[in-house]
Amino acid sequence: MPPQPLPPGFAYGVRKLARLGYAAKGSVYFTAGILSGKAAFNWGGQAASSGGAIRAMGTQLPGRAVLGFIAFGLFSYALWRLVQALLDPEYGTPLALKNLAQRLGYAVNGLIYGGLGYTALRGFMGQAKGDRGDQSLQQWASLILSHPLGQWLLGTAGAFAIGLGFYYFYRALQKEFRKYLQLVQLSPQLEKWVIEVSRFGLTARGIVFVMIGTFLIQAAHYSDPSKVHSSEGILQVLDQTFYGSWLLGVVALGLVAYSIYMLIQAKYRRIEIQHK
Repeated sequence: MPPQPLPPGFAYGVRKLARLGYAAKGSVYFTAGILSGKAAFNWGGQAASSGGAIRAMGTQLPGRAVLGFIAFGLFSYALWRLVQALLDPEYGTPLALKNLAQRLGYAVNGLIYGGLGYTALRGFMGQAKGDRGDQSLQQWASLILSHPLGQWLLGTAGAFAIGLGFYYFYRALQKEFRKYLQLVQLSPQLEKWVIEVSRFGLTARGIVFVMIGTFLIQAAHYSDPSKVHSSEGILQVLDQTFYGSWLLGVVALGLVAYSIYMLIQAKYRRIEIQHK
């Protein structure tokens, strides 16, 4: 049976939520990149991940006002990912083993950004949590390591994070993301610029995941949860090394490039809603 269009109202709503979600995600990573760049070049501030960027916005009145829109956008992105996981509306493929891993990835991604949306909402309400990403991850790592198979589980999580990082490298190298974008209305020069910025952003994202995975494996090997770092912790570790400011500067530029990639997704992503 060929894929059939979903009800027009549902399809319209899903498209709008998806585009709003990509835009909100891009805004958060742009802020994270700017904050990390300022830290790299000693312009004040600390290196920040997406969660750190949300907390930083929550400390300033204009930022708190924006956080209300960011929270709604992140919830929209989370809902879009969950819709992708449950219905696969763009391709209409039935739930099968061959796409089960991809759908599981969408679901996990949706839960993560739903959590970020909740953080943004708390920031908007002036109730942002003070805990850093490292603290939460290290608490989870300590709980996992207390299990008889904890070292294996934590090491497996690290290997998965490294694999995810290399998947980002693959997407950047093969320009795999290009098939999801409608760029025919752009000039050849602008299209080339969009693709190269997207590749740089995906590569920077991949580097962060590889480093997260490496620290997870170290924590598993030494049975030491303090070696676990979130993406924000990774950026701060970079800032403290000998060549860290330059490395952090490159990663900060990569975060800004990744934010531009998200905004490109918001504007040009092909979203054809259908089902089988």
